[in-house]
Amino acid sequence: MGKEKIALCPCNGMSPYGLIARAACSDTVEETKNIISICITATSADKEGFKDIIKKYPIFTVNGCEHSCADKILENKGVKVFKSINVMEPIQDKKLNPGSVARLGKSGEKCVLEIKNKIKEII
Repeated sequence: MGKEKIALCPCNGMSPYGLIARAACSDTVEETKNIISICITATSADKEGFKDIIKKYPIFTVNGCEHSCADKILENKGVKVFKSINVMEPIQDKKLNPGSVARLGKSGEKCVLEIKNKIKEII
């Protein structure tokens, strides 16, 4: 990864996979230089400041399912997504269990680690 910042945009859906996406993105931002996160909900609501951010940096979406809502919201805002993943795929491929919609247990933390590694591998 170069010096240019990349913006991670996680799913905000109310599913265990959405929770995994948010936690993995949050951890990745804390652990990695040149990566920021954007809130897809605030972006969707046209909150001041987010209009500039979504056009300033390449965006990597971390969707919670095959519906790819984060991608679609950004596309509706005229933003082309740089990279995109669906967290269900690597989690299900490894036969991991994301657990609860609102709490990360041991199995959820394993999923978060898997997705963080996937994000860093792609970047």
